[in-house]
Amino acid sequence: MDWLEALQYLRSAGLPGVLATVAEVRGHAPREAGAKMVVGAEAMWGSIGGGNLEATVVDQARNMMARGITAPQNTEFSLNEHAATQHGRQCCGGKVRVLLEPFLALPTVAIFGVGHVGYELGRILSRVPMTLYLVDSREEQLGTARLADVTSGVADVRTVHTPVPDSLLGDLPAGAHVFIMSHDHSEDFLLCHAALRRADLGSVGLIGSRAKWIRFRQKLAAEGFTESEMDRIRCPIGLPEVRGKAPAVIAVSAAASLFRALPSAVPPVSPAARPPVSPAARPSAPGHNV
Repeated sequence: MDWLEALQYLRSAGLPGVLATVAEVRGHAPREAGAKMVVGAEAMWGSIGGGNLEATVVDQARNMMARGITAPQNTEFSLNEHAATQHGRQCCGGKVRVLLEPFLALPTVAIFGVGHVGYELGRILSRVPMTLYLVDSREEQLGTARLADVTSGVADVRTVHTPVPDSLLGDLPAGAHVFIMSHDHSEDFLLCHAALRRADLGSVGLIGSRAKWIRFRQKLAAEGFTESEMDRIRCPIGLPEVRGKAPAVIAVSAAASLFRALPSAVPPVSPAARPPVSPAARPSAPGHNV
């Protein structure tokens, strides 16, 4: 695949990458200005000239990914017998400047229960580059027409109808952020149970009142979960200072709380192909969920 397809592949797989471009050539060099290469954590696509130049750029790109660096970096290489190298000498006689542009992995967010609040939350989040799952056990909640306003954003929206939503939760990528807000408290409990069986989720929010969460904690404790494990679930959702029971108010509050946990610099991305979606859940508020 070419460099553009490689970037799109990494994005769709939820993986970070770095685009390396030969920005300037002075004298002789193995590749011309404009040559590109995409570096992933475990693979690379394209070439900027091979040898020490390319191997060193791969090392630098993977170091940027490991450190979470989001700002582009320029690096310059002298291609002569006197230049210090790590991966062998290149004696072309010129100088090359390479631009390294990191592309963060898009965040993954899953909304379980696309009711009134879930719909409003999905509509807000769909305006931000991310992979957004809308999951519901009620097929009518995921109609294409109903979710047209959600799927019109830049997010890669993936709708999933399943009678066992908790099974999908187990398949989400590590670091995914989860909102549990189904129409059924029994379904919510099973989703909480599934979420606590994973220690690698980014965050978990449960819509509901404090009374609901107290009942859930008692039942989860009876299932063997510890206090520290249960503390990974946030209930009520949203910012405590934002009050109100209107679905849009709760959604704005929940989204604001989520954005605090996401990387501060989310790179722009073209709208991706999107499947059908849908909404339907019961209104609730940061401190007062059903």
